[in-house]
Amino acid sequence: MRTWLIAVHALWTATTAGAAPLTLQPVAPDIWFVQGEAALGSPENRNFISNAGVIVTPAGVVVVDALGSPAVAMDLLDAIRRVTPLPVRYVVLTHYHADHIYGLQVFKDQGATVLAHEAAREYLQSDTARLRLQASRASLAPAVDARTRLVPADRWLRTDEVLDLGGVRLQLRHVGPAHTPEDLTVFVEGARVLFAGDLAFRGRIPYVGQADSRGWIAALARLIDNAPAAIVPGHGPMSTEALADLRMTRDYLQYLRDTMGRAAADMQPFEEAYATTDWSAYEQLPLFKAANRMNAYNTYLLMERNAP
Repeated sequence: MRTWLIAVHALWTATTAGAAPLTLQPVAPDIWFVQGEAALGSPENRNFISNAGVIVTPAGVVVVDALGSPAVAMDLLDAIRRVTPLPVRYVVLTHYHADHIYGLQVFKDQGATVLAHEAAREYLQSDTARLRLQASRASLAPAVDARTRLVPADRWLRTDEVLDLGGVRLQLRHVGPAHTPEDLTVFVEGARVLFAGDLAFRGRIPYVGQADSRGWIAALARLIDNAPAAIVPGHGPMSTEALADLRMTRDYLQYLRDTMGRAAADMQPFEEAYATTDWSAYEQLPLFKAANRMNAYNTYLLMERNAP
């Protein structure tokens, strides 16, 4: 297995020559994260568009999310080895979206145990997940290719629990359905650092998709009540102004529900509603043009169905 990994790493290195090495950004003592680009996935960025966390304990390393390709995950593993010789013992997935999971096989092949909430099983076994990977192999090659595979969790969580590794306690909390049905957050007790996954987007427009936006807003309210000292979002820079950043995501979601909800209730056509809505508070954020219209349309449909 070790020989195979070395060979694969060499191939990925050759096919992604010129890519900048991943930099572990400090969050708190023995806690780091890497920050993906505020962009859509592409061959040039190797689908490195999301964040991942690294928590080093006396008994090994916990990684939060696995990034968007095996190529980038291998770079993350190299970065971890530069700060500790300890193995990666666990990978905790905040959710099963492609940009957070396509690097999983790198850590799994190193012997890590993968933890995720059981609500992700349905998606992982769906045609949607299979077809998404098939499309990604074409659009993101060579970083994502025929060798890239979907990796299920080794342990599917049903309830909240505490992962205690080397005396470091991590609270794993199921806060979905919100951004996805399976949303997990990871709270490092001593440092009061929250890895929020895609419940929180910082410095860019959130991706709403088919989210339960009412549940998402409620989940954000619970996180705000916990008052973390620092928050690492699923996308964007770390924040020590956690409450303000959680509120930004919450307020954006609420604005979508308010504006598109009124339009749906008045039977105003979506195109007209979108064109007459004031987006000035958000239009300067990265990915506004790529994501906002889709977010508004999905919210319009959700409110039209009188769904939660």
